[in-house]
Amino acid sequence: GHGREGIASSPAWLRGTIRRMWDVIKAMPPGVLIFMGYSLVVLSILGLAMPIVIDQAVAAPVSFIGIVWMALLAYLIFTMTLVLQKKQAAFGLSLGLTSLLLPMAVIALFAPGGFVLSITAIVLFVLVVWALRRPRSREWFSEP
Repeated sequence: GHGREGIASSPAWLRGTIRRMWDVIKAMPPGVLIFMGYSLVVLSILGLAMPIVIDQAVAAPVSFIGIVWMALLAYLIFTMTLVLQKKQAAFGLSLGLTSLLLPMAVIALFAPGGFVLSITAIVLFVLVVWALRRPRSREWFSEP
């Protein structure tokens, strides 16, 4: 770590890099911030559920859930990175990541008490898609 001095003792180029990234995040339109919040929640859920994947890996080095989890992690991190870079491809990928809420809503219907979770997933889907399709959000994805 940086000890008592904190980040102030880090090299100047590192402080500049962090400052520039905060500037990028502060410049994000609200719709893109909503998507990034959603993607951070998904990343947290994937991280918290990782022990399930690890337990499966002990029994068999390759499992269906392990492959799905790693693909979802790669897709999520790649999409978040492209959003931070304002890439045009990030728009489609972010809508694709948001669309994962729809199968979750259908699956939740079959769980006990899943109706509330299903409605929540659909409302979240509509909110994130609406936020991403706003004109200011669309302008964010400007880099080729």
